[in-house]
Amino acid sequence: MRRLVLLAPAVVLLAGCGPTLVAGTATPSSPSASAGTTAGSELPPDPQPAATEDCPYLDSEFVADSNGQHVSKVRISADQPHPACFFYRPDGKVQLTVRVYVGDAKTATALVNKAAPVDSSNPASDPSGWKGGYESTDDGAVYAVAKGSAAVIATTNQKQSVKARTVVKKAIAALKL
Repeated sequence: MRRLVLLAPAVVLLAGCGPTLVAGTATPSSPSASAGTTAGSELPPDPQPAATEDCPYLDSEFVADSNGQHVSKVRISADQPHPACFFYRPDGKVQLTVRVYVGDAKTATALVNKAAPVDSSNPASDPSGWKGGYESTDDGAVYAVAKGSAAVIATTNQKQSVKARTVVKKAIAALKL
């Protein structure tokens, strides 16, 4: 109680210094909000496969050659105009996923940092002008880069990040980002 009494004059003094006094309580940030995003903004949800269709910006044969596994099926998310593409191997498991985001520059950077955190990943700058990271994971590897308001992220079940990088570069070229 004594601490409150001592702080009360300081609070009154400080309240008079600001142009406005806002009453209310602070709302804690959502647990789903990612670090590195702007206050009050959240990242878009991770894409989910919604339809069995060819990827509009990557050919299955190219993915099979790049990732080193036969592609048995391709599914895409409902995201438009650039759906995420999910490439499956013959046993029905996903071997490679490519996500394309075009929108807000801060969100693009935050998506890349979520996929390849600055603290743990290696810096990536390929293709020229794109920035992000790459790293091996328990399940494979990730290569994620952003440029302006665009981000492209590839995850592979292979440990070599060069496979994901090859796919990201092809997606960027195909989409003319």
